[in-house]
Amino acid sequence: MTRLPFPVAAFSAALFLAASPLAAQTAPMSDEDRAAFGAEVRAYLLANPEVIFEAVAEFERRTAEAQSGMDNTLVEINAEEIFADGHSWVGGNLDGDLTLVEFMDYRCSFCRRAQPQMAEFLSTDGNVRLIIKEFPILGPQSEVMSRFAVAVHQQGTDAQYEEAHERLMAWEGDFTETSARLLAEELGASVEDVIGAMNSDAVSAVLTANRELAQRLQISGTPTFVMGGLEGGELLRGYMPADEMQGIAAQLRG
Repeated sequence: MTRLPFPVAAFSAALFLAASPLAAQTAPMSDEDRAAFGAEVRAYLLANPEVIFEAVAEFERRTAEAQSGMDNTLVEINAEEIFADGHSWVGGNLDGDLTLVEFMDYRCSFCRRAQPQMAEFLSTDGNVRLIIKEFPILGPQSEVMSRFAVAVHQQGTDAQYEEAHERLMAWEGDFTETSARLLAEELGASVEDVIGAMNSDAVSAVLTANRELAQRLQISGTPTFVMGGLEGGELLRGYMPADEMQGIAAQLRG
């Protein structure tokens, strides 16, 4: 979708003020001068409409550059909590030279689309750690599913969490207590331990920490990725295909 992020007329006026002899005047413009200036701007834009779109493109480039710089600073400041929080599940190549962190929600359709792309990236690269940050933001069902996943991680094994994560990512329909009991049993985890832990302070602490970290990183949607390490990295907002992940990994490695 193409859109202009601000009023074209206002931007055009600012553009021409910089180039117009009127900009050099120190006294306020008279009504006559203002009318003449407006006519000059209008005539030029009608003759050269492409100037507006060139300026908009440059504005968007500078805005994206500024956002990227701010995001990089946020990652650097919060690197310890992002890459080594001590409570998130870690998979992939545990000795990898880069880490990919995903803030995700099991009810998020774009998270589900991203799942095979992440798997392809990890398989193709082979030198990347993966960290999952449970970040349920799409309602009560998201909360229940994340509580189940974190409970499995705390009460079971890494392999059981990984399978639970994959099963929940593909889950259709409501996730009830009956669903949780059946899935815990299929995973080979202690059903009563997992169910009993779902509403525990320990599980709540993980979700609260993830939410607070997301707030500091100005993350409001899923999926959101961070790629890098304790020295810093890139904050990647939104769905991303495997080839783009590979390109960013190559850039980070230099």
